Amino acid sequence: MAQKVKLLSSDTQQFEVDEEVAFLSQTVKNLVEDAGVDDAIPLPNVSGRILAKVIEYSKYHVEAEKKGADDKPSKSDDDIKTWDNEFVKVDQATLFDLILVGSEACFAVTGIEKLGTHVHCALLTCVPWLLCAGRQLPEH
Repeated sequence: MAQKVKLLSSDTQQFEVDEEVAFLSQTVKNLVEDAGVDDAIPLPNVSGRILAKVIEYSKYHVEAEKKGADDKPSKSDDDIKTWDNEFVKVDQATLFDLILVGSEACFAVTGIEKLGTHVHCALLTCVPWLLCAGRQLPEH
């Protein structure tokens, strides 16, 4: 059974997630290594609404990369690209907050080197497709 990590948003919402999901964030991983998993990890610059979105993204990508019996990821690159494109179809305020979380490196994601059509990003964040050339943001 996977170990759980508790994350505490700026508005005191607590989320319990699998370590594998939480550790997509190098920042969270470092905090857990320093403080352990007994107490919630405070994320003072991330609201509960945005943390929920980051967790949704992280869970999807962890599951998408898991290998099946055929030793292939459970989701194709096209499936992931489609999901990512739908994920960013949010209101402008949410999109802005996701960009801020990424730019502040609160959730700098390690290990994500490809998205959709194998576009490589210079900056890998929890919302990397927003920063990649060739991605179109939803119109609002």
